[in-house]
Amino acid sequence: MSKPIHIFADAIDGAALSQFYDAMKCDFALKGALMPDAHKGYALPIGAVPLRGEDLNTASRVREAAEFIFKRIYEVVPTGFRHNDRRVVWAEGEKIPCTKVVSQQITDGALKQLGSLGSGNHFIEIGVDDFRQVWIIIHSGSRNVGHKTATHYMKLASGDGKAREAHFGLRVDSPEGQDYITDLNFCLEFALANRREIANRVAGVIREFTGAVPDWDRLVNRNHNHAELRWMAHNGPTRDMKAVWVHRKGATHAEDGMMGVIPGNMRDGSFIVRGKGNPDSLWSSSHGAGRVLGRREANETLSLEDFVETMTGVVAKVNTSTLDESPFAYKDIFAVMAAQTDLVEVVAHVRPIINIKG
Repeated sequence: MSKPIHIFADAIDGAALSQFYDAMKCDFALKGALMPDAHKGYALPIGAVPLRGEDLNTASRVREAAEFIFKRIYEVVPTGFRHNDRRVVWAEGEKIPCTKVVSQQITDGALKQLGSLGSGNHFIEIGVDDFRQVWIIIHSGSRNVGHKTATHYMKLASGDGKAREAHFGLRVDSPEGQDYITDLNFCLEFALANRREIANRVAGVIREFTGAVPDWDRLVNRNHNHAELRWMAHNGPTRDMKAVWVHRKGATHAEDGMMGVIPGNMRDGSFIVRGKGNPDSLWSSSHGAGRVLGRREANETLSLEDFVETMTGVVAKVNTSTLDESPFAYKDIFAVMAAQTDLVEVVAHVRPIINIKG
């Protein structure tokens, strides 16, 4: 690291040093000093003094242009049941294997959905962390392709051609099981391509109003609905390695050192985290705060006035159409994060400036 750094202590714990050096890697950090009483803090160690550069102005410019950015994103990113008028070019997708279950959907026009957000709890969030770095956070997936593909294999696994809430399985060594794995992997790549397309469009809007250019090298991609083949030690006396499938539904991958994103709600923002690889959680963490009210219950019991009041300072769609996404419909994200300190380390808390909902 070529930046000027001064540490005024002989013994600083490793966690504090790690936080300090991570902060100094940021482009806007010009110089840094660590005081004799330094110890681990929240994102930045207590006793750290970073000197930051002019990139800090990006956060201010985003705040100043928030209303315009908000409106412009709705113009360039289809939300709800809307999609693009034309197919989006996805050259990489032609190289990814899939079965007729998926290829027919691509032929029928699924590429029109790339770059579309969807509805429900899907969102685009533009926020700022404690270092005043601006983040684009996107929650969206494989859209109707994933839904149709999942429905097809649920019907297949049930044995009677019906898709319903129950536990069914496909043997991985069966033709149907192999087809499912092939199409699952395709849908995961389709979901990533969708998020990349959305991110590109949102970054373009931000650049329109602020001139800021995103750092794509710091992109974090985590899925919360997938199945992963993994080798783990068997519990027998020989400790032989055994192939297992980790199925994460509403949970995210959190291997040791793996970067992740845990959203909270429209008001409290999201957390950028680093996994700790805890085997007790099957190398996983939560994928968000989790709901305390179902959508119907939220719409019937929550106050629109309270929703409007609590969202002060965030440019968002705050009305009856999004009442079921009110922060009051979710668990306390800070309590959720406190409950999984053995699973992840918080790298940054991103507080929302703009929130886009379908």
